[in-house]
Formats: sequence, structure tokens, C-alpha cells
Amino acid sequence: MSFTEKANQIFKQAIRDYHLKDHVDTPIVNPYDRESIDYDLYLKCWIDTVQWHLEDIIRDPHIAPTDALALKRRIDRSNQDRTDLVEEIDSYFHKLYQEVKPLPDARLNTESPAWAVDRLSILALKIWHMQEQVDRQDATPEHIQKCQAKLDVLKEQQVDLSTAIDQLLEDIAAGRKYMKVYRQMKMYNDPATNPILYKK
Repeated sequence: MSFTEKANQIFKQAIRDYHLKDHVDTPIVNPYDRESIDYDLYLKCWIDTVQWHLEDIIRDPHIAPTDALALKRRIDRSNQDRTDLVEEIDSYFHKLYQEVKPLPDARLNTESPAWAVDRLSILALKIWHMQEQVDRQDATPEHIQKCQAKLDVLKEQQVDLSTAIDQLLEDIAAGRKYMKVYRQMKMYNDPATNPILYKK
């Protein structure tokens, strides 16, 4: 089984587990060993899934301003957790391939493996929720047809992105490409670098 085959299975599992209760405050029960990459993949998709629904809630035009502010701050924290976890997954890949000696003509990729995996997790969510639209009993045939067309494209994207990630990992393992782990260094969450915070 390729890395992305396993990742896609875990993403689907996390999304399915979330939707058993379908509530943003549902506690996570991660079924994988804490030290495994599977644990991180499940946690990554769980964070993405909760945030997906937080983004739905905050778009309610009747939401109270105080509730919207609290949600915005929760989404900000979630984004930071998501970023931290992506960097942790990249550290896993970096350690996995640390003994590989890059070939003299080895090249960098435009994004690291974990940021591509981040997109794959989001894509799994898009597929799940577009399938929900296709399966709606209260929607018009036109709506279902449009959503089915979008679902077909999303599934094609999933195949293509999965293939590209597996090929990238093969290239890194063979020394044809090499990777670096960069920290995102988001300044607005840091009281020492956000002027609104440190000027107070």
C-alpha cells in the first residue's frame, strides 16, 4: 500500500468518525499509536474536519457578534494547530529520508510533502461533503447534477494529487529531490511580532 492509499483511508475514517456525532465539540478518540504517522494523519484530518464545520457556523448571517468573535478566535487557534501539525509531519518525512544522499542534480520541490498531504486532507473533506450534496433528498435534480459534476472532478483531483505525492516521496527516497523543513513563522499569532499585541 502506498503512503497516500493509507493516508486517504485514514482521512476517510477520521471524517466518518466525526460525523457519527457531527458536532464541533466532539472529543477526538484517535485509534492510532501516539508515536505513529497514522496518529498524526488522523489528528490532522480531525482538526480540518472540525474547522470545516466551524467555518460553516461562522457564516450564519444571524450569528451574534460575540459568538462570531469567539468562533473566529477558535478558528485562528485551529489554524495554528493545523500548521504545527503539518510541520510535525514534515519532520517525520525529513527524519525518514535523512540518510538519503541527494544526487548532484537533485532539485527542491515547490512544496514539502506534508503541505501536499494537507491539501489531500482538505480534498477528502470536499469529497465527503460534495457526496452529501449529491445524496440530498430535498435538492433539485439540477443541484444534484451540478454537485455530481463537481464530485467527479474532486475525485479526479484526489487521484492526481495522491499520485504526485507518492512520486515526490519516491523521488526523495531515490535522491532525485531533497526536502527542507521550514517553519511558517506566522507573525500575527506571536505577541512579540504582532504590533497590535506588543504595542499594548
